[in-house]
Amino acid sequence: MATAVECAHMNPVRDDSDGSPKQDEAFSHGMNGPTAQGSQTPEVSKGSDRSILVYTVLAVGLAIVVRFFVAAPYLVSGPSMEPTFENHDYLIVDRLTYDFAQPQRGDIIIFQLPQNTSETLIKRLVGVPGDTVSVSGNTVTITNKEHPKGLVLSEPYLDPADLGGQSGVTVTLGADQYFALGDNRKVSYDSRLWGTLPRKDIIGRVFIRLYPFNAIGALPGEARYSGS
Repeated sequence: MATAVECAHMNPVRDDSDGSPKQDEAFSHGMNGPTAQGSQTPEVSKGSDRSILVYTVLAVGLAIVVRFFVAAPYLVSGPSMEPTFENHDYLIVDRLTYDFAQPQRGDIIIFQLPQNTSETLIKRLVGVPGDTVSVSGNTVTITNKEHPKGLVLSEPYLDPADLGGQSGVTVTLGADQYFALGDNRKVSYDSRLWGTLPRKDIIGRVFIRLYPFNAIGALPGEARYSGS
């Protein structure tokens, strides 16, 4: 595991339960109730058991589909996205959108570190396929077909106290390659150091922040740049 200074490490929130949904009380008592003699017939009991099993299988199946293909909870660990995201921020990550649309410049994403896919990081996309990204001092410049003379990104989400880190980097992105930076440039372990991010390693984008409560919101930290 990388140190907190090197990257904002995203740890999936673990469910401490046994993984099975709790039975709804209405199901646990059956749907037909007792017979006139005060007990269920064998036929009704078997039917009730089958109903419980079907509902349980469906609930578990739906939970698995949502968890692995639609959305998943993550917990921020580390300072590399400060001040946009703080340590212990609780996030819901959208895993579905990028199956139908391309990641956009300014999206906050989570992804597997290309050099070590057991590590999951949170960063901001600043470069997309076809861009030439130049990091010089505290300035990020994008050169592409739309901006042959270069577009300097306006980044109001950065804290002046967090500027710094690796500089003098210029990378031209091929198809399915992205460039990701942490908002805390001084300590972030990002594309300036380990290179381009393959499309296949992107897990999803941050969709909702649920904690802290005073910062709840959808698409937290997402940015769009004038002229991009």
